[in-house]
Amino acid sequence: MNKTNRGGLEGIVAGQTRLSTVGIDGVGLNYLGYSIEDLTAYSSFEEVAYLLLYGSLPTAQELAGFLERLWAGRKIPARLRIVLEQLPASTHPMDVLRTACSALGSLEPERSFADQSRAAERLLACMPSLLVYWYHFQNSGDRIDPEVEVENDSNVDTRSIAGHFLQMLHGKTPNEMHRRALDVALILYAEHEFNASTFTARIVASTLSDFHSAITAGIGALRGPLHGGANEAAMELIEKFSSPDEAETQLLAMLSRKEKIMGFGHRVYKDCDPRSDIIQRWAKQLCDASGENTLYAVSERIEMVMRREKKMFPNLDFYSASAFHCLGIPTAMFTPLFVLSRISGWAAHIFEQRADNRLIRPSADYIGPESRKWLPMDQRC
Repeated sequence: MNKTNRGGLEGIVAGQTRLSTVGIDGVGLNYLGYSIEDLTAYSSFEEVAYLLLYGSLPTAQELAGFLERLWAGRKIPARLRIVLEQLPASTHPMDVLRTACSALGSLEPERSFADQSRAAERLLACMPSLLVYWYHFQNSGDRIDPEVEVENDSNVDTRSIAGHFLQMLHGKTPNEMHRRALDVALILYAEHEFNASTFTARIVASTLSDFHSAITAGIGALRGPLHGGANEAAMELIEKFSSPDEAETQLLAMLSRKEKIMGFGHRVYKDCDPRSDIIQRWAKQLCDASGENTLYAVSERIEMVMRREKKMFPNLDFYSASAFHCLGIPTAMFTPLFVLSRISGWAAHIFEQRADNRLIRPSADYIGPESRKWLPMDQRC
């Protein structure tokens, strides 16, 4: 493996994966050989999740079986409902998911590694239910039942994870544009090789710990604003400005103060984030449809200023913020949506780590003091 003294493990090759690559030159993104452009154009999130978990796109029969298992797995155990109801309304939704994942691991533990596929599918299916159950209970006192289907005469697929999430959140059938927009976003967030949260999950898996511990660790890593929290920070920035001109003036002032602007640049991409162009098209479509023209115009101006002043491009998180806002999703749920998708990628990496495991234990360059002699208390000064 490569060695370097650089901080943050930048440039270090820490292992091998067949699940995704951003390309040798940091250009493009594919999952198991399929380009992200093709997957978002032609596949559903469930097909992509199956691809990551089982190594190939599903046949019609395989997909039907997978969808049935996911639909059956959306229910919340009664004892877990009690846990969710004890979490205060002030809890960040990421902390809700972290706690819920750990609790489910106690209520429905992975009995052996042979049980990992069941555990992965169960988390993929029920985490949206857990999040929205807590949200409604804390905000309105409602105890929603994720197993109840809202009457639907619009032919929108509310059995999909995207459709079911929006239906639970808003209490009505979403329109197809909204469902598909979220479906595409879930595909884009599903996997991204050895990012911080995935590497964290693999480290935990490498100790031969259980599946839920590895996923819980991944959620904890994603919680930080330098990783998954950037989409929330991007929305908070965009909402500050009432016009593109105000956005440019204030952004220039922020840059002069050397403030960090979230949602721009990426560790592994040099010129652009290929996911950003896809979600930007959906953000524009959603903003146009919902009348959020100022929101999109402000976003575009921020992008223009960042390219001009800092030569920085938007990453997936930046335009995801506008898209999620137009879907009526609370800002605090933006990063949890990342989790609902990335469970598929984390799970696939856990499977891969376990299949050819070696404990991940890097070395460190010691930069502390030279050897020192221990002195009794009365001789220390």
